[in-house]
Amino acid sequence: MLKRVFLSPFQKFIKIEGLSGILLLLTTVIALVWANSGYGDLYKSIWEYKIGIASENFELKKPLLLWINDGLMAIFFFLIGLEIKREVLIGELNSFKKLAFPLFGALGGAIIPVALFVLLNNNPETFSGWGIPMATDIAFSLAVLNALGKRVPLSLKVFLIAFAIVDDIEAVLVIAIFYSGTINTVLLLIGLALLGFLYILSFRGFYSRFVTFFTGVIIWLLFLKSGVHPTVAGILLAFSIPIRQKIDTSTFLTQLETIFNDIKSASVLQKPILSKEQIEHMDDLEDWSSKFQSPLQHLEHNLHGWVAYFIIPLFALANAGVVINSSVELDVPLIVNIVLCLVLGKGFGIPLVVFLAQKLNFIQIPNDITTRHIFGVSFIAGIGFTMAIFIASLAFASTPEFISSAKIGILIGSLISAVLGYLILRKQTVKSSN
Repeated sequence: MLKRVFLSPFQKFIKIEGLSGILLLLTTVIALVWANSGYGDLYKSIWEYKIGIASENFELKKPLLLWINDGLMAIFFFLIGLEIKREVLIGELNSFKKLAFPLFGALGGAIIPVALFVLLNNNPETFSGWGIPMATDIAFSLAVLNALGKRVPLSLKVFLIAFAIVDDIEAVLVIAIFYSGTINTVLLLIGLALLGFLYILSFRGFYSRFVTFFTGVIIWLLFLKSGVHPTVAGILLAFSIPIRQKIDTSTFLTQLETIFNDIKSASVLQKPILSKEQIEHMDDLEDWSSKFQSPLQHLEHNLHGWVAYFIIPLFALANAGVVINSSVELDVPLIVNIVLCLVLGKGFGIPLVVFLAQKLNFIQIPNDITTRHIFGVSFIAGIGFTMAIFIASLAFASTPEFISSAKIGILIGSLISAVLGYLILRKQTVKSSN
């Protein structure tokens, strides 16, 4: 019973993210092949095609690429916000004891790669890319761990997920503070006021999907026009979704029994439709089911598949198509810098801070996680991909000539990190089984 209740949702999450990682790999390969094939111009023109609305006083037209990066990725960040809120309130981050291990790991995975990037960077024009090696792609990372099967301890997967959530918080703060444009204070304050309105409603126990959706769209638009990246609106909006159920299990079961008896005694038509009594009882069932579900959990559950199997693969398809030929001028030092920061910065930065924190008795590492496990998962954390490419597109928005080099560095660094992490953990597995 305990295994079914507590482990199954977590294992389902791992399975979804693992399959998403495989799909990410496929779309990345397709994007690279397509961009460098005879149909490369078609690939470029599709993502540069502008769509939107325009009137005399208002215009919202963007290339398809930006609709994905600013629009669909806001949904991705909304899901991240839901996961962060759940984990902080009732999950793996709801106490300092649980938070400490992934927190120090994430600090090491951010501070050391950034310091290494700054140290190695010799070009002032590429300095804005310092935030790129901070990121970890949870889908790709879990896909690598899943490839090792049951031989990897569950606690290591828990650490990686908690680590990635803390890492996402760091990335969101960096995007909001350092990678937003010139701020229109009035529009931003209006957006924040609407967020405050939703927070007050949530605090008072009121939640409506329709109110949240339409207000959320307005908030997204205000953030977009204010100069703050609209994905920040996604994560802030998520914090307005209540986690508490309106009724407990006992009350729901009592009502369910009543509705069951009512449906059982209701008149049944000879036609293949419901009677008026049955419709009323079904409406009651929907109302009570809605009250029984956690709004946050329900949204997270419904969005996870869409994000994992559609939004992120589409993001990869639109962003990973780097043209690699003699006509494209690449910044080799930038490529090398990003590769080293992802591979060495993550691979050694995370263990350095984790072991230092352990030495100072700030954290306690689970008994089934060995030193080799920590080094292996640290290299796997060097798989930046989705978030790293996203930050690269923001960092070099004003200097697009560096975006291709940054993406190549991310792809190479992520590949090397994945291979090294897999080999380290695979070797650990063989040793522990003998």
